[in-house]
Amino acid sequence: MNDKSKRGKTKLTLIIAAALVSMLMLVAVLETAVRVRQWVKYGTATTSVQSFRVDEETGLRVPIPGSTTGRIQINSLGFRSPELQMPKPNGTVRLAFLGGSTTWCAEVSGNEMTWPHLVWKELQQSYPEITFDYLNAAVPGYSVGESLVTLEHRVKSLSPDVIVIYHATNDLSYITRKLARAQGIFSGRTEDTSWLAQWSLAWFLIKKNLELNERQQMAKTGKAQLVFQPQEIAREFSEQLEPLVQASRSVAPLVALATFSHKFRKEQTVEEQIQAMNTSIYYMPYMTPQGLLEAFDAYNGVIREIAQTQNILLIGGENRIPGDDQHFNDSVHFKDAGSQAMATRVMDALKNSPQFQGLLKAIPQGSASR
Repeated sequence: MNDKSKRGKTKLTLIIAAALVSMLMLVAVLETAVRVRQWVKYGTATTSVQSFRVDEETGLRVPIPGSTTGRIQINSLGFRSPELQMPKPNGTVRLAFLGGSTTWCAEVSGNEMTWPHLVWKELQQSYPEITFDYLNAAVPGYSVGESLVTLEHRVKSLSPDVIVIYHATNDLSYITRKLARAQGIFSGRTEDTSWLAQWSLAWFLIKKNLELNERQQMAKTGKAQLVFQPQEIAREFSEQLEPLVQASRSVAPLVALATFSHKFRKEQTVEEQIQAMNTSIYYMPYMTPQGLLEAFDAYNGVIREIAQTQNILLIGGENRIPGDDQHFNDSVHFKDAGSQAMATRVMDALKNSPQFQGLLKAIPQGSASR
């Protein structure tokens, strides 16, 4: 090889090396940028904004007791709540909240802005002569089935006086996915779980946004549309929700069931609905706007029916929370303003409930037990 060829090969090697270094630097800058954004939004730069473990007794995924991940603090009992006195002090009214990520509230600015905390805070301010405490027993991904196990194994022994149940979206996802798999239009995978997605937050977000855009386009065209009858999926939801309500009634004197709020509304244009349905479409890519609206309407119908037949408190007014970017972080999860509006829904229902007022009157002032 002559000197000219050697120089050419060396120059090519340097160019390739410089390109690789530049690419790595670009990747590093991008990864740093998204992790800074993660810190600003969630108070942590890790790929996960939540910490869980598997409970050996129940098999449930539960929060790690005493852990702190960004703005999420977990008490020593494994709930996203302040510490609880055990046993429950005489004269204390204890509230328990059952649900999934929409009750856990990872998207709000801190524990003090979750709607269960706001309900507790407003109750304590409205009734200063009575001591209230609470436990947020919700966990992201939970359906009513997991909440039933949680009630029996983690909540019952804490003697709650009021249980508030807020479920729908996870159950809808699980039930419709079974149908979609049976119809051959869903593989069962919703997000990237590869090692690269677990290591790189930038890759995970880029891949997720590309998949979301693809699924939004599918929703517009009706491609791979799920065929279902709202009353059929509502029946299955009812069969799962009713045992949770019955078990809750055996644990607490007052049980409340809340209808489910979401960002997308009938009065929106189709384009607005698809934008507002971003996370719902991401996890249920086979649903159209009309189908999703009908499904949630059917589920809220089940909630109202069970509240009536079981003679428990109904927390209605799901559309009192405006379907906009100020109140919702995505399709179903609240920002601070939405969490406050949800707390107001719950508070209004409790204050107007003769059963709740009777419960408070039965609590003697001071340290006497009810």
